[in-house]
Amino acid sequence: MKQVVVLGCTGSIGDTTFKVLEGLGGVYQVLGLSGGRQLDKLVARARTWQPAWVCVADPGDREAVVGQLPGTKVLIGEEGLCQLASLPEADLIVNGLAGGVGLRPTLAGLAAGKVMGMANKEPIVMAGGLLLAAARAGGGQILPLDSEPNALWQCLKGEEKGSLARLILTASGGPFRGRTRAQLAGVTPEQALRHPTWKMGAKITVDSATLMNKGFEVIEASWLFGVGIDQVEVVIHPESVVHSLAEFTDGAMLAHLGRTDMVLPIQYALTHPQRRPAPLERLDLTQVGQLRFSAPDRENFPCLDLCYQAGRLGGTAPALLSGADEVAVAGFLAGEIGFLDIAELNRQVLEAHIPAPADSLEAVLEADGLGRRLAAAWIAKK
Repeated sequence: MKQVVVLGCTGSIGDTTFKVLEGLGGVYQVLGLSGGRQLDKLVARARTWQPAWVCVADPGDREAVVGQLPGTKVLIGEEGLCQLASLPEADLIVNGLAGGVGLRPTLAGLAAGKVMGMANKEPIVMAGGLLLAAARAGGGQILPLDSEPNALWQCLKGEEKGSLARLILTASGGPFRGRTRAQLAGVTPEQALRHPTWKMGAKITVDSATLMNKGFEVIEASWLFGVGIDQVEVVIHPESVVHSLAEFTDGAMLAHLGRTDMVLPIQYALTHPQRRPAPLERLDLTQVGQLRFSAPDRENFPCLDLCYQAGRLGGTAPALLSGADEVAVAGFLAGEIGFLDIAELNRQVLEAHIPAPADSLEAVLEADGLGRRLAAAWIAKK
């Protein structure tokens, strides 16, 4: 039986991961869990799955959790996440964390030779080169859990890299597809959190509404599959049935189709190269009816092009943009800035930055911190 650690076990990725684990029937045993500040949910999940280790975000919460989980080792904060990610007994680490907090644990796990199932894309955006170097040096491996890169991983299996022409990521277009700039000006956080096809956490849902999430996936795919940033394209596909496509030099395309449910990519990452029955109804294309594709609206959703710009600049630019965006989204959700301000804030922060080489963790974290500080200052002046 394999041992799994789930980082971010109380979020949407954690919920789906445990749905998959239940369906697999004893393939994995849960070794460790982290749950941030959702203590009741973390404790309930730990009582069900009986991990040897759990991790909380706040030192002040440790004693309460220790009292509710006798015999379980309780870790704290970022250091606790790093310890969970590198436990010697662990066979797979599922990283369902949100934002840049996942960077250090991902590096720790890869350096320790772990298989990292990555739904948390920001670490790859911030420091893809460092993560790949850590994997090579430590014997670790990155498996994409997110729907689109997971679909590309499946499409590219068995294909020669030299025959690849381009990668195509699909995007639903979010809740505001087709809206004008004037219509977007009054968007509320409640509206932005109503994604039309996917159930996700707050940060990634807002990023999907601005197309920042899709831009981050462009940078992520460039690193994961070793292609230039301009070999990764984005198309709007409202049905969210085609999850990604790969085009080859002869003009042939391979597409990955499936239900709009994170069970599929997470289960494949946990069971590959085998495929196991999933707890989902089969996709009936006659019920889908049509599959539509269109170009993204780059004028009204400029965050997509900001990610291409950061990817072309390279170095510390993506880390800076990632940090700024976290602050911008938090500011929007708190009612401090408007929806359109997210893109404008990120644009101004990125354009003021002169990238440095992202050749160390310190350089990446410095850029991330700078992005956060500049974003906070921008919001303070509103």
